[in-house]
Amino acid sequence: MHILFLICGLISIGFVLFISIYLIISGIPAIREIGLVDFLFGQTWASTASEPQFGILPFILTSIYGTGGAILIGVPVGFMTAVFLAKIAPPKVAAVVRPAVDLLAGIPSVVYGLIGMMVLVPAIRELFNLPDGASLFAAIIVLAVMILPSIVSVSETALKAVPKEYEEASLALGATEVETYFRVSVPAAKSGIAASIVLGIGRAIGEAMAVIMVAGNVANMPSLFSSVRFLTTAVASEMSYAAVGSLQQQALFSIALVLFLFIMLINVILNMLLKWKREK
Repeated sequence: MHILFLICGLISIGFVLFISIYLIISGIPAIREIGLVDFLFGQTWASTASEPQFGILPFILTSIYGTGGAILIGVPVGFMTAVFLAKIAPPKVAAVVRPAVDLLAGIPSVVYGLIGMMVLVPAIRELFNLPDGASLFAAIIVLAVMILPSIVSVSETALKAVPKEYEEASLALGATEVETYFRVSVPAAKSGIAASIVLGIGRAIGEAMAVIMVAGNVANMPSLFSSVRFLTTAVASEMSYAAVGSLQQQALFSIALVLFLFIMLINVILNMLLKWKREK
């Protein structure tokens, strides 16, 4: 079994290395030809123009703002739901809420996008008196809903894994149940909660299908109520017609490389913060 587990671990590492090497090999040529500064900080993307421009700063900022907005909405809601299910909810209530949360995880992203396009986008257009409701705000709302299952399920599992002795000791010292949950259980489960946030960030920053249906898919600098394009949707919307081996296709691989580095950077920063807190 030890050998079997080792092989499975090495296979997982091998997949990550293969993806990393492939993206680097495919993405570096475009960055070298366009120029790193022009590619990362250029504000115009016109890949099919007579004089093409490949600036992805609007995509980067849109992805950051969209993911940040989704995290600001989704993490508190998901975290509180996890605490409720793990510690407070009566068994009958939890038996209803938990399957509903699990069902959210099983809904295809295209269904989220379809509902957002048919319900959310018109509602935003009417509510804020806009010419078009497809916007960054609509994408943030959809992404916030989509990351809830990951945050709720992983955080709930981490909270349930906290030894009962911790909570019993806190209650014996005179703390209330709520104080015990938030001052004892949550700190003890912080690694699992942090893992749920990482999963949520990965889902939000990597989503394409739902976002492309509600965000408008226009390469504008990000504004809350304007049509925007994310890093993922930039790749998804143009890869189908990009000529094989062309600079446009290479630039799309470069966007995928930037997206991959973003996710790795988020993981590294969060792990460093957790390690710093443990040492402190």
